[in-house]
Amino acid sequence: MIKVWDYSKEYELLRDDILGAVDDVFKNGPLIFGPRLEEFEEKFTKFHECKFGIGVGNCTDAITIALKAMDIGIGDEVITTSNTAVPTVTAIVNAGSSVKFVDINEFSLMDVSKIEEQITKKTKAIIPVHMYGQMCDMDEIMKISKKYNLRVIEDCAQSHGATYKNKKAGSIGDMGCYSFYPTKIFGAYGDGGFITTNNDTFYDRMRRIRFLGMEKKKMSSGHWNGKYYAVEHGTNSRLDEVHAAIMLKKLPYLNEWITKRRAIADKYKKELSGLNLRLPQEHPDNKHAYYIYVVAHPNRDEIMKNLEKKDIYLNISYPWPIHIMDAYKHFVTNPCTHLEKTEEDAKQIFSLPMYPTLTDEEQNIVIKEIKNILM
Repeated sequence: MIKVWDYSKEYELLRDDILGAVDDVFKNGPLIFGPRLEEFEEKFTKFHECKFGIGVGNCTDAITIALKAMDIGIGDEVITTSNTAVPTVTAIVNAGSSVKFVDINEFSLMDVSKIEEQITKKTKAIIPVHMYGQMCDMDEIMKISKKYNLRVIEDCAQSHGATYKNKKAGSIGDMGCYSFYPTKIFGAYGDGGFITTNNDTFYDRMRRIRFLGMEKKKMSSGHWNGKYYAVEHGTNSRLDEVHAAIMLKKLPYLNEWITKRRAIADKYKKELSGLNLRLPQEHPDNKHAYYIYVVAHPNRDEIMKNLEKKDIYLNISYPWPIHIMDAYKHFVTNPCTHLEKTEEDAKQIFSLPMYPTLTDEEQNIVIKEIKNILM
């Protein structure tokens, strides 16, 4: 069986290191807010060429915390794309804000030419989603944000290590938010998230908000008692020591894994070009990290069923755009709002197997069976 994603071979490669790191946490502690988290925060932040960073519970929390750290909430509007995972929009709504959607371009990324028509007096931020491992047109987004005095939060859940004009994902906007969900380019063995910023004021706020809005406070006697005092309403979202220890063991491999993903993508492109199958495009300004390899075909469902008969199991990311889902369709109230490219893509896209430990033999089988169907 060939899966669209599989962590088992990666785990076998790192098993001894991971179990040793976990055992060290359990033997010696602490379990929360310890030295491993501090070390990981420093190294992951440096990897993405930012000044400050904190670990949190997941990327949904990361985006919500980022919005709150910039005082964006009730009554405000945030612009993003409907071609994204649900958590992007969940996070915006959790912060109390409304969502304005823009369509996507031929790279499956935010169509920056559509942003300004969605800006109103209530608009406070843009969240470009770096989909599938490729970054949005950040120069234009930052230009628009400066013109209208908007904040920019990069959704980097799918783009660890990706670059735009040699700048890392999460290093250009006001904040970058990352997911360590197991399937991601840089995934944990559970849940986790991260926020980066180059703004020290935002850093202080997001660090406080993630831990119940608390800070140390002196007693009336003038002594520190080691307790914490809530200075603002926050949330409870922490990356624990176990996962910080695991991610420290995995981080040295990240560049190597991205290189392997790009090699797999190159082979797909070479072998599948010329078929009636739309392949992903890499923008000249970008270095694509290929979280997933998304192709498109009008007969997607039939192709996937035929591949399942050959024990090849694919995935669709995503079959339903956010704006047509019951929970969020009320945000599209303007009849002139057109998300045609988003809706058309959702009917045709599907993902081929993509992970660093995918073997040549496995990829060759996938390519062979796709050719048998389409040729």
